[in-house]
Amino acid sequence: MSQSAPPPPQSEPVDGNPYAQQPPAGAPYPPQPGAFAPPPAPPAPVRNNVALGLVAAVVAAVVTAGLYGLVIGATKHEIGYAAVGVGFVIGLAAGKAGGRNPALPVLSAVLALGSVYLGQLIGEAMIITKQLPVSFNELFFQHIDVVQEVWKKDADPLTFLFFAIAAFAAFSGAKKAAA
Repeated sequence: MSQSAPPPPQSEPVDGNPYAQQPPAGAPYPPQPGAFAPPPAPPAPVRNNVALGLVAAVVAAVVTAGLYGLVIGATKHEIGYAAVGVGFVIGLAAGKAGGRNPALPVLSAVLALGSVYLGQLIGEAMIITKQLPVSFNELFFQHIDVVQEVWKKDADPLTFLFFAIAAFAAFSGAKKAAA
């Protein structure tokens, strides 16, 4: 005599309806007959575009240099938080636009150094034009050597600390933004 397999378990009727089936565990509603599963979501784009990240960082560096220079020119002081902001904005732009490329944090730090330097020169030029009868454009674009000499005289250890702060903020900002 052969043994036959037991019949498959029948699902229990739901609320007295013999045609309704129990929903699978964890599903709020039973599957509808003829329903199709939604198409899978497209994969997230891989952000690893060094050129785009570099362009975004350069634009951010130029804009933040101008703003940093305006702050220095208006207050006649270098402000540490502004240097942190310069670096972080540059790193954020590079990381968001360029992704996880390992070159972007380093490039961001280098651009932050240049941006802080340019901002300090802009600030010095603004301060000088308040004391001399010369326009900012004439002083900055035709006599930049004078602005650099004044910057060298005014530079102190705190000035160079702001360079380091901005570079660190750019490096870490690019790494965090790309994550």
